[in-house]
Amino acid sequence: MSTDIITAPVRAMLVLGTRPEAIKLAPVARAMAASPLFDPLVVTTGQHREMLHQMLDLLQVPVHTELDVMRERQQLSTLTARLVDGLGEVVRAERPDLVVVQGDTTTALTGALAAFYEHLPIAHVEAGLRTGVLDNPFPEELNRRLIGRMARWHFAPTPRAAAHLTAEGVPDAEVFTTGNTVIDNLLWVLEQGAGRCLFESGRRRVLLTLHRRENQGATMRAMGKAMCRLADRGDVEMVVPLHKSPAVREALLPELSGHPAIRVVEPLGYVDFSATLAACDLVLTDSGGIQEEAPTLGKPALVLRTTTERPEAVEAGAARLVGTEPEAILEAAMRLLDDPAAYERMATAGNPFGDGHATDRIVAQLAEDFGADAGPDRGVVPLVASRPEGPGSYSTA
Repeated sequence: MSTDIITAPVRAMLVLGTRPEAIKLAPVARAMAASPLFDPLVVTTGQHREMLHQMLDLLQVPVHTELDVMRERQQLSTLTARLVDGLGEVVRAERPDLVVVQGDTTTALTGALAAFYEHLPIAHVEAGLRTGVLDNPFPEELNRRLIGRMARWHFAPTPRAAAHLTAEGVPDAEVFTTGNTVIDNLLWVLEQGAGRCLFESGRRRVLLTLHRRENQGATMRAMGKAMCRLADRGDVEMVVPLHKSPAVREALLPELSGHPAIRVVEPLGYVDFSATLAACDLVLTDSGGIQEEAPTLGKPALVLRTTTERPEAVEAGAARLVGTEPEAILEAAMRLLDDPAAYERMATAGNPFGDGHATDRIVAQLAEDFGADAGPDRGVVPLVASRPEGPGSYSTA
């Protein structure tokens, strides 16, 4: 697909609704705002409204338009319909030159659909992640595959992700291996030095985050019980930023509340979370983004899921996919806390997800494809990496 050359700044509509999307699109929005080649329009869907406003201010990302689509415990079908309708209205009113979406959320899917219905090109940041299991994680695996059928620019964070796309028939000329923008933003935030660490003692510091739909209910309650057993060691301090989801709170609060070594707190702002992550010794998480951030800071990560679309950290040795069974989680955590050699191997494995220059590559590619002259002095860093033999996936199954 060719893009007409335009002489005015490229109007790029960046769609975000969740905190991870804001974190990963913030460096792209900042870079576009600082360039005369782009006119970024940030549209938020209000999915994580309470978390987003202060964070976007700190990340120096002004919001152009905000939707109001969230209703308590609404079904995915209802949310999807409301988002497509609302985003479609914004696209028709603003007529951007392209729409930028990130990752695999319902926001990303509906942002891409709204653009597709209006015949606008789509740039997909963090493209090509796959588990190979259509409903795990749910609904993210389906979302990212559908976005992959609509996007014009596929900005893959790793060679493996790029290989997934080409194996699915995406033309090589539309796939770009860039690294992950989450690394760009994490390094930028830590340089600001504005975050507050939530750990208070000199004990072994464990950071726990749980929220995934497929883990909610009995599985999450059992993991909560396992965390209490881990905290019973006596040498552990655990911080748990608790997701706003009522289902998560119903599962975890009865299990974790009142334990003297477990500190359950409200969701942290991004800068405080980054400072807390930088100060921890061990991460236990079912999040996707934390699997990318932890290796950057040399923090071993135990992934509490049965599949991961980010196998690079596992293969590098910086993360371990341990599943959701309480005994397996406890065994893995105990080993890292008790075996200095095992801990050191994971802490020094390195980060396969980026070098802090993903944003440079994304913005330069878009400028080139819209016919703008980025100039010889932009300092874009080439990313040299070879692709694996096959698309690959990773699962404990």
